[in-house]
Amino acid sequence: MAALTDSAPDMAGGAQPGPEPARVLEALELLLGPPADGDSAAEPSKERALCPETLRRNAAALEERLSGAAGWAALRQLRTAVLSRAPALAAGVAGPEPGWAAACGLLALLLCLKERLAALAAAPAVPAAPGAPPPPGADTLSVGQERALRRALRAAVGLGLLPHLPPGLGPALGPPPGSRGARLFAAVAALVELARLPALGAPLLARHLRLLLCGLCALGHGPAALCQGVSDAERAQCREALGDILDRVYQPLAVQELLVLQGQPKQRCPGAAPGWLRRLCGHLLSERLLRPSGVQAVVRGVLEGTDGGAGAEAAALDWRKCDAVGKILAACPQQCLSLEDYYRQVCPQILDLLHVQDKVSARQFQRVATSTVLSMAREQPQLAERLLLQPLLAPLRRCSEATELALQDLTAGAVLVPEAELGCCVEDVLKVFVVGNDSSSLLLGSLQPVLGVVFSLYSFARQNVSYLRSPCLDILLWFLEKAEREQALAVLGGLAGLSSHVPTLHPRCQLQVGSEGGAAVVLQETIRLGARGSGGVCAGGTVTCSSDEDEALYQKISLEQCHVESLVELLSHCQKSGLAGDFFIHCLKELTQVAAEDEEAPNPAVEPGGSLLELEQHQARQGRKLLVLQLVAALCQGVSDTVFTDIEQVQQFLAAVLQRACAHPAQGPGAAAEAQTLAMAMGLVAAVLGGAVQLKSSDFAVLKRLVPLLEELSRSYPEPLTQELASDLRIAILTHGACSAGSLGTAAHGLMGTQPGTAAPSPAGRAPSPPAHRDSSSMGQSRGRDPGASAAPRAHSPAPGGLQELLESACDPQPPARAAALRHLASLVTQRDPEAVRLQEKLLQVFLENVQHEDAFVYLSAIQGVALLSSEYPERILPVLLAQYERPAQGKEDTMAAVTRMKLGEVLMRVTRALGDMVFRHREPLIRAFLRGARDPDGALRASSLSNLGELCQHLGFQLGSIIHEVTCCVTAIARTDPEAEVRRAAVHVVVLLLRGLSEKVTEVLRDVLRDLYRLLKHVATAERDAATVLHAQLALEELDAAMRRVLFPPQTLEKKIVVLP
Repeated sequence: MAALTDSAPDMAGGAQPGPEPARVLEALELLLGPPADGDSAAEPSKERALCPETLRRNAAALEERLSGAAGWAALRQLRTAVLSRAPALAAGVAGPEPGWAAACGLLALLLCLKERLAALAAAPAVPAAPGAPPPPGADTLSVGQERALRRALRAAVGLGLLPHLPPGLGPALGPPPGSRGARLFAAVAALVELARLPALGAPLLARHLRLLLCGLCALGHGPAALCQGVSDAERAQCREALGDILDRVYQPLAVQELLVLQGQPKQRCPGAAPGWLRRLCGHLLSERLLRPSGVQAVVRGVLEGTDGGAGAEAAALDWRKCDAVGKILAACPQQCLSLEDYYRQVCPQILDLLHVQDKVSARQFQRVATSTVLSMAREQPQLAERLLLQPLLAPLRRCSEATELALQDLTAGAVLVPEAELGCCVEDVLKVFVVGNDSSSLLLGSLQPVLGVVFSLYSFARQNVSYLRSPCLDILLWFLEKAEREQALAVLGGLAGLSSHVPTLHPRCQLQVGSEGGAAVVLQETIRLGARGSGGVCAGGTVTCSSDEDEALYQKISLEQCHVESLVELLSHCQKSGLAGDFFIHCLKELTQVAAEDEEAPNPAVEPGGSLLELEQHQARQGRKLLVLQLVAALCQGVSDTVFTDIEQVQQFLAAVLQRACAHPAQGPGAAAEAQTLAMAMGLVAAVLGGAVQLKSSDFAVLKRLVPLLEELSRSYPEPLTQELASDLRIAILTHGACSAGSLGTAAHGLMGTQPGTAAPSPAGRAPSPPAHRDSSSMGQSRGRDPGASAAPRAHSPAPGGLQELLESACDPQPPARAAALRHLASLVTQRDPEAVRLQEKLLQVFLENVQHEDAFVYLSAIQGVALLSSEYPERILPVLLAQYERPAQGKEDTMAAVTRMKLGEVLMRVTRALGDMVFRHREPLIRAFLRGARDPDGALRASSLSNLGELCQHLGFQLGSIIHEVTCCVTAIARTDPEAEVRRAAVHVVVLLLRGLSEKVTEVLRDVLRDLYRLLKHVATAERDAATVLHAQLALEELDAAMRRVLFPPQTLEKKIVVLP
């Protein structure tokens, strides 16, 4: 081999120029003979076999042509020089064996071709003519020449290399062992020399790499008995050439060929690869793996082979194959010095497999990466956590509250985690944890510290259009499903801010909307709020610096509210598993504990001499108390319908309520709210025992846990009727319902609003309404009533059988009974009951009185009743409602009157929706009422009136008429001059709703005021400081732009009309 790499003949300095490549290829064709019909490189199986006589005849013809034909002298001279440097080939050409002689002749001519192509490639290129395409390289072969070259290479390998391979790698019959090694080295040396030139190496290595690797492995690493006649230096050259070829070829192809050579690991059939070759291939495959990008090369080499389409999809779905590759990558090769070094080298490459962009193989690579991560986590958990999971979660950990940021080195506005990196991290976590679906303690423990940041991303994505919402939700749900129930509840408490089990977003980090639909984490300056702003920071980000502290406080409260709403939406997906019910009970227990701590600890704001530390602790307790109340109220409103999934959770809920009643009997200003809570709980027990739920003997065993609490309640509660009901409930539970007093049925029907003897909906899956869980210190339920009045269940709770009884129940002091009566009255209005039609004025009075009630359950039922009554009889009821709505608020009850008017506005809008097109008849009084409300001193009422006005205009559409001028003037004045941002926001929203309602009729209906509206929107978009108002203006401008484009550029419709002549 060394002789072939010494030096090439100096063709430029010789007396004659070298032969053309076409002459060398002609000599190859002469030696092989003309190809058969249809013979091509693409169909080697159809090639005609070369018999010894044909080979001798062709060799003689070639020698005759070289010796005497004109134009062949240069080739003869070059061939002589090549054979002089390769004595083994020269001896083979002159030898008596036809096959080996033909092989040596072919290899000699191919070496001549290699010399000529190398010389032509080194010559200076001919410049192209102006305007002409660049000429091809001097060493470029035509299609026919390439076909002849591939045929010659195939013959050279088949005659010179294949017969001389040792047993197990080649044919069993071959030359004698004494000459096999020398001939194999001569053929391999020539082929390696050819492979150094790209023009010849590409076709050679693409089709004959496996046989060439077999020869090099046998000569360089095989037993000495297979290499007779080959020196140690030549074997060392073969080992060097083997490494060089493996480094130069396409690495997945090298992996594939080595895997084929290695064969099955435990294969012992006669044609199996020898043991030394299997061990060598394993060593070489490990070297491929440890190279840069070696992991991807190995994976491609194993998984490639499909041509896309159904084959690629089937390969992607083959979990066993991907899992096998993952286990191979997780196992450390023997030649590695240490396991840690191996993991340090391949772990970054494994994470890179998650980011492959090739659509055909992306799923395969992702599944291999996931399987490898899981295998490493099972086998080497410490190394996997440090070298795989921590780098995987690094972008999320970087902005976590538990991470110490070098604040002195970072300025406000600096991007801590770019959008692309954060989105890629979330997708990687989804692929590894959720798709991998391995609930090991290592994976759950590594994911838990970043769940706060993931939840912040989820809460942020809910407010914006972002693709991160779905993957963040899947990650959170996967963790809550796989974790133990105690761990899941602790994580939910951390996400809600009740504990520090889950680090949240760092106080100086804030999420920003990305340009690609994702989010980026930036550093933001914080603002220190006054006493009003004390409390925790929402995980959605910190409050930005602003000169207006009230606006900053508003932003903080809004973010915290969004945080709670996101948690409720998350829990709405966990109701079937019972996690939502368990967390609801956990919040109730937390509420009882907070109330107990609040009663035990003194109030330093009232008692003199309190220290600053005590004041801060008191504020922290109050903040925690408000947070728990907010969570309970949001859970009641969001997931109350199916929050409890079994009797066990119902028992835990009742136990939490009864424990609170035993520890803190209803007294003081919050007695009514406490009594309502207890009445609802005891009514729920009575309903369960009364047959609302089909109970089994095991269910009574669960309910017996309530007996001690009911017994204590019957002895210590200050209200006698409650004591009696608790005693009756205890007896009913102990007797499995055999002994049931009449008070139980009364309490159950009072809770569910049904008549005795009628079927009731099952309460086992329902949570109480929000008033039942409001804390006594923060609720104003007793306002307007005697604080000492008993709100406990009465022995004769109304069970209405007629309209008069329903009207009396609508004034019941207990909100559940009152709301049930209001719903019954509304259903009578819907059914056009004759008695209800006759007393419609009385019904309206009852509904309007209950609209002023503070309990949401009551006033919403009243609003529904008024809306139904107004939609059935608009001519009689609407004037009364409009008069109530237009009545100005005076005196000390201005705030309450404004709230009542806003509730009436909601009634009017429900009537508007129900009337549909008939609302045109009442257009002018409705618009006049809303325009007057837009000038009210109360800002909330002004915003509500404008919102109602916008929805009304949207329903009216082209029926607005000339009144559009008044609406435009009002909206323009408010949007330009109102001091409150919320009101200006509502004014611009009116324009948005107006444009959406008119749609294609914009230019017709708003023809006179369109320019004024456009100028208003442009002014708001450029001069307004409130971001939400600017957003509304931009939305309105987009609606206007879309409408004008539809008018100016109507869609082109291609139609073909066929007219049939008579």
